[in-house]
Amino acid sequence: MITLSPQDFSAIVLSLKVATSATLLALPFGFGVAYLLAIKKIRGKVFIEGIVNLPLVLPPVVIGYLLMLLLGKSGFIGSFLDKIGITLMFSLKGAVIASTVVGFPLLVRSIRTGLEAIDLNYLSVARTLGAGWFDTVWSIMIPLSARAILAGMTLMFARSLGEFGATIILAGNIPGITQTIPLAIFQYTSMPGGDSMALGLCVVSIILSYLVLMTGELVSRYLARG
Repeated sequence: MITLSPQDFSAIVLSLKVATSATLLALPFGFGVAYLLAIKKIRGKVFIEGIVNLPLVLPPVVIGYLLMLLLGKSGFIGSFLDKIGITLMFSLKGAVIASTVVGFPLLVRSIRTGLEAIDLNYLSVARTLGAGWFDTVWSIMIPLSARAILAGMTLMFARSLGEFGATIILAGNIPGITQTIPLAIFQYTSMPGGDSMALGLCVVSIILSYLVLMTGELVSRYLARG
């Protein structure tokens, strides 16, 4: 019998908040970067691809440490934010940023695949008929790449649910504030007799991830029929 404590429920809610916020925050930027890589002809595309995909191959702890150097109170960005009263270290906002950076490449790669599958003649015809850039994106690109966008959001959401390394460095492991499911599991495994509690959260994590993937698949099939 799996039993969850109030602290466990708090970790579950925080995980869902972080994953949702990170996915929504990254979506417009992810679409923009994917558009540049898939549609636009620009110089240095290989360099941009390398930067975007770097979080896929870097250890999450390294990403967290680099974010700490950048966003900490003595960091280039963090020092400025501190002057205006914004603190990212050891806060929920820091956890969202860590998950956003780690999951961003998955979002971009999926959306890019969808955009590359669009026949560019559609875009040319739209421009010939007088459609502006925004109209073309909204009426042609997004509908034709909707399944790829959904797949990217699903992957990023699931990845954010399991993010650990970058989050613990940037946001810490503070119960009720920044402690997500992976961080709570880590804490339980470090406690005597915490195996059963860690197992309970592992089961919850598996169920949530499965539901996210299945929901994404069902919506994708609905879009395909439409």
